[in-house]
Amino acid sequence: MTPFRIVFSGLLPFAAGYFMSYLLRAVNAVVAPDLVTDVGLSPAQLGLLTAAYLGAFALFQLPLGVLLDRYGPRKVQAGLLSLAALGCLAFAFAPGFIGLFTARALIGLGFSAGLMASYKSSATWVPIERRSLVNTSIMAVGAMGVIVATEPTEYLVSLIGWRNTFAVFAGLIMLAAIFILSVAPRNDTVGAPAPLATQFAQMMAILKTPLFWRVAPLLGLTSGIQIGIQTLWAGPWFRDVMGFTREEVARHLLFMAVAFMVGILSAGVIADRLGRRGIGPMQVLLGFNIIYFLAQAIIVFRIEGLMFPAWLGVAAFGQVAVLAFPWFAAHIGKDLAGRSNATINFAMFVAAFSSQYLVGLIIGLFPATATGYSPEGYSWAIGIFLVLQLFAFLWYLLGSPHKERAA
Repeated sequence: MTPFRIVFSGLLPFAAGYFMSYLLRAVNAVVAPDLVTDVGLSPAQLGLLTAAYLGAFALFQLPLGVLLDRYGPRKVQAGLLSLAALGCLAFAFAPGFIGLFTARALIGLGFSAGLMASYKSSATWVPIERRSLVNTSIMAVGAMGVIVATEPTEYLVSLIGWRNTFAVFAGLIMLAAIFILSVAPRNDTVGAPAPLATQFAQMMAILKTPLFWRVAPLLGLTSGIQIGIQTLWAGPWFRDVMGFTREEVARHLLFMAVAFMVGILSAGVIADRLGRRGIGPMQVLLGFNIIYFLAQAIIVFRIEGLMFPAWLGVAAFGQVAVLAFPWFAAHIGKDLAGRSNATINFAMFVAAFSSQYLVGLIIGLFPATATGYSPEGYSWAIGIFLVLQLFAFLWYLLGSPHKERAA
């Protein structure tokens, strides 16, 4: 295909689906006060409810890789988006916690191919030396979904309520599914698919490779924890630590979403340019990780004057693990790209689910304040996960051969 057609049909439709995926992933950071008020959720319940998306998302990653390699991203993504639309409708009409939890899990299942379908299409149509830039560009479109999940969603909720807002989202998701079916290439699989048993065996073989166990803790924890915290707990943190009003919280979440979009695009451009000078994506990723860890430390210790810039740093550099996806897939093989990407994504969303729920659980151990939750609770929760990330960083550095780290 020509470069224009690759962008218009091979990448843009899937980026649209990923846009909706991130919008629904992050929306609870804005509607959380409504859910707490209307349903009476505790911090742990709020964390578990929001994490239901991430849990279902994570559990489907491994079979998803097989489906993408066997049936192609067009069919898989369009079908799953239809489930996400159904989940949004169920969420809009759910009467209580169980209904909301089930609907939220269905939304997560429906969006489980959001990024992986995009990466699979990228691996099929884009030369490997340009995939880091393309993949970060796709993620930047997802960042636009985070932007819409802040002040625009807050405004829509104020007009029509959170339940009607989710009904509107259901319609938009179906439009994205129709766009994919109409525009995306039909011949989007590489060669004749192997039997399902063989494909699952190959996926399990990926999970057993030393390279996977070397990189998965680092990539999974750094990206997963950023997802878990930014898409739920950043909003309550602004309220309880910075003392912001609901409108100010939405505005600062908007600033974080913009930082996410600018940061991930910048990371892709930097990695692309440094790659031409022989500097591998993993080296670039490790450098950004150091900035990311410092930003989290500022938040944990609540250093006055630096806390909001630190949140911008978390948003900007928390997803640089995307740089490693084409690098890892290249080590595994093009025909296994869907499965290799899905194994890393599985690690990321296990970490995202765990952190989103456990942060709420830890916060709930501390006495509530007049405005909400204890600032000390936030610091302990985020600090514990920062320590885990630092251990994963050292595990990768100390255990990987030099040529592997620099590739």
